[in-house]
Amino acid sequence: MDRIDISPEMVAFAGNGQVGSRWDGALAYAFLLGFGAVGTAASVRLIHRPSTGDLNADLGDRLILLVTPDACERVAGGPLPLSFDRAYYLPAPLRAIALAIRDCGLHEAAATPYRLAKSIELLCDMLRTANEGGFVPIGQDACLSRADSERLIAARRMIEERWAEKLTLDMIARACGLNRAKLTRGYRDMFDCSVADAIAQERLGKAGEMLLATELPISSIGYRCGYLNNTSFTRAFVRRFGVAPTHYRAHRLAA
Repeated sequence: MDRIDISPEMVAFAGNGQVGSRWDGALAYAFLLGFGAVGTAASVRLIHRPSTGDLNADLGDRLILLVTPDACERVAGGPLPLSFDRAYYLPAPLRAIALAIRDCGLHEAAATPYRLAKSIELLCDMLRTANEGGFVPIGQDACLSRADSERLIAARRMIEERWAEKLTLDMIARACGLNRAKLTRGYRDMFDCSVADAIAQERLGKAGEMLLATELPISSIGYRCGYLNNTSFTRAFVRRFGVAPTHYRAHRLAA
């Protein structure tokens, strides 16, 4: 593979074959980009502290960015909103930048700064895309198409935005263009929780914020967050936070 030394915080490898076994151990984040082929989607995967075996698991055409965590978080403006060891579909604009790095046909004096600049551009655009929620996870279910994955992303956004409403599986499925079975199976596959758990997480998270930011009665907060009575709200809150709403408010405010 071609090695592209970008800075003390970043190195790229492009092409096929093996990655050399030596690189700075501080480059602890590896972005593995696959260009895709017929029947295989272009993808990106983030690995923390990769081994040589991780980088050489696929010897085909690929692009690898090795970056220090500090550099990534500095450019991203905080922790990376991507899961380690999870494959995501690589959006077409990012694939185009990666291909430009791999296929650069300029003479060496021009190719070196060009590939260096494009590698930095690719990293910045990937982190921006991640912050904007633009990466769609590739589901473990091989039958889950990219279109269905995007519909599941839409279902998650619907839950995040409309958590206070009386959401049902049928309502979410219809709004996102999925059938009920694919919504329930696909959501658990992609996000490692059920739709009901996701709704409860949003509601209880908002309830926790309201307990600290307002002086509303606990029963009113529970009702605003979708719980019809104080008993069901308290039971759900204890399961989520380990303490009753009254104790949560008193302890946090006292701290």
